[in-house]
Amino acid sequence: MFEFATAARIVFGRGAASGLVKIAREFGSRALVVTGRDRSRAEGAVQLLDCHWFSVTGEPTVQLIREGVAQARQSQAELVISIGGGSAIDAGKAIAILAANSGEPLDYLEVVGRGRSFDRPGLPYIAVPTTAGTGSEVTRNAVIGSPEHGVKASLRSPWMLARAAVVDPELTLTLPRAVTASTGLDALTQLIEPYVSARANAMVDMFCLDGIRRVAAALPRVLADGSDIAARESMSFASLLGGLSLANAGLGVVHGFAAPIGGMIDAAHGAVCAAVLPHGMEANIRALRERAPESAALQRYAGVARILTGDPSVSAEAAVPCIRELCREAGVLSLSALGVRRQDVPGLVEKAARASSMKANPIVLTGAELTAVLESSL
Repeated sequence: MFEFATAARIVFGRGAASGLVKIAREFGSRALVVTGRDRSRAEGAVQLLDCHWFSVTGEPTVQLIREGVAQARQSQAELVISIGGGSAIDAGKAIAILAANSGEPLDYLEVVGRGRSFDRPGLPYIAVPTTAGTGSEVTRNAVIGSPEHGVKASLRSPWMLARAAVVDPELTLTLPRAVTASTGLDALTQLIEPYVSARANAMVDMFCLDGIRRVAAALPRVLADGSDIAARESMSFASLLGGLSLANAGLGVVHGFAAPIGGMIDAAHGAVCAAVLPHGMEANIRALRERAPESAALQRYAGVARILTGDPSVSAEAAVPCIRELCREAGVLSLSALGVRRQDVPGLVEKAARASSMKANPIVLTGAELTAVLESSL
């Protein structure tokens, strides 16, 4: 048995953002629009709405969400629209749900908060991604940093699913190469981890396999030529498939580490995932081979390897050098280059072991194995 839930409506394709105002007017005309630093791409998409703007200049924190909720209430927003990358989308989801509920973020935040359930639906919420990586437009959680705890954790509720996800690949055409690389590898991580997870299911399998094929073919193309709209479209679709997958099958060791690392250093989520991905995969495959050689996850890793290599005869282990090479081509930085120090390892391992993403990893990794993953990523 499995359950599948996603946004109430998904609109995908080149030029899809041109219909945003019509969709938004189904819910109201007074909108809080959540964007990144540069709102220029968003302004044209929401003309004719009564907009109040809220900028997310980094990855969202508890305090930033408090400020956004206050602005949503003060402006009497009838709906919330996010136009931006994963940070803007997560912030928008959190603001929309909290603006309609009592209390504050730490009342509902997992791991470091009180973990309460929301009492009622949030304001109507529309997500418009401008990157191809997080898939956050179709997930039911928002990742929020808590600097006082040195960790990122999630707000989570079925009521956080967007009323509409509008995915327009044309909005990704101007992404810098570094952002294209980190978000693209985040998309790949969010296709591989659900596919091999302890909660994998037949419906998610379809999305993961198609998405992995798309990233393998399209990511090198967009890294070589950011104006390749066909490759951009394929990456946007792969990102969407990753969001659908992780929301319904969970993640694993890579995202288990990404949460505490992201709470400790100022680095993009996708860059952290890319730094850990080959090492987390290698540890999982080795542990499965040693302790659970009959596991379906091992065969699933072999399927990933066959897609990445194009060779139907290879074993699971062949996936790792393919990922390493893709990371090299993308210019992925090590965790030490991003700011993680060797003395941080024990604390990060302890936090990662408790992370919600780790619960779906295909095998329970020991403390020594988690330490090896992190040290190899430095």
